[in-house]
Amino acid sequence: MDTHLSAITALPEIPFLKKGDKIAITCPAKKLPNPMTDAITLLQSWGLVVVLGDTVTASYNQFAGDDAFRAKDLQRFIDDDSIKAIIAARGGYGTVRMIDLVDFSRFAQNPKWVIGFSDITLLHAHLFANYNAPSIHGQMPMTIPDASARSLDTLRKALFGEEISYQLAPNTMNRQGEGSGLLIGGNLSILLSASGSVSDMDYRDKILFIEDIGEYLYAVDRMLRTLKRAGKLAHLAGIIAGGFTDIKDNDIPFGQTVPEIIMDIVKEYNYPVCFDFPAGHVPDNCSLILGKTLNLCVTATGASINYTF
Repeated sequence: MDTHLSAITALPEIPFLKKGDKIAITCPAKKLPNPMTDAITLLQSWGLVVVLGDTVTASYNQFAGDDAFRAKDLQRFIDDDSIKAIIAARGGYGTVRMIDLVDFSRFAQNPKWVIGFSDITLLHAHLFANYNAPSIHGQMPMTIPDASARSLDTLRKALFGEEISYQLAPNTMNRQGEGSGLLIGGNLSILLSASGSVSDMDYRDKILFIEDIGEYLYAVDRMLRTLKRAGKLAHLAGIIAGGFTDIKDNDIPFGQTVPEIIMDIVKEYNYPVCFDFPAGHVPDNCSLILGKTLNLCVTATGASINYTF
């Protein structure tokens, strides 16, 4: 349905939200286990009008409706010009099953903010690869009840166009340096699943953000080496490593931590690398605007991350 553009045309600027705007909640992947009362209340407290998709109460095996049903729900909000933002209710697994059923031609004419993380990384990547579209990596309705106050405030700032910057404590594994570039990335496993597809991105001169959950150490090593062998790590402007939570090891230890794996794989490159950014499958999942230019400066005293609008 969607056609990968051989030459990406200029996308209209996506307006930040203002009070009274409509934000839609849809489930492109797994079904919701509980109502989203906290999330709806929060979004309404920001002055937004919440519109619920049919998928938020749907169930089909582990998914929020079958693939066609979930695609239709997302399509509805893409095509509705009164909807100014679309937030995925949760991740899980399933976006890859329905994304090719969605026609993004209206998005190209009237883009809007798309918000989510984890499995929603595929949607972020697809919109950037095909339309150079920015989107927001941040908390979702399912994670909002357990979210830190800071992370929720960064989501509000990202949606409403307020300045976002981060100062990180030093980490002995960091590699010092400074780099600027468009920010791309998200969940490492999902980035790998996009490789070679219509949703695959050009990594050259980009700052790459990565996070993951529940993987084995050897699998993290394998995925990063796959990206390296594909030439995607050689010409980055920097790497920001977020949460790698619930990482497992085999009975015979792998022998390296996630930071050690990353630094071993990128040791011959000279761009800055910083660890412990508060994003991913963590309560303090602070928002990042993917597809926007970011400056990463890593020194002995820590790291600073600033957007240049």
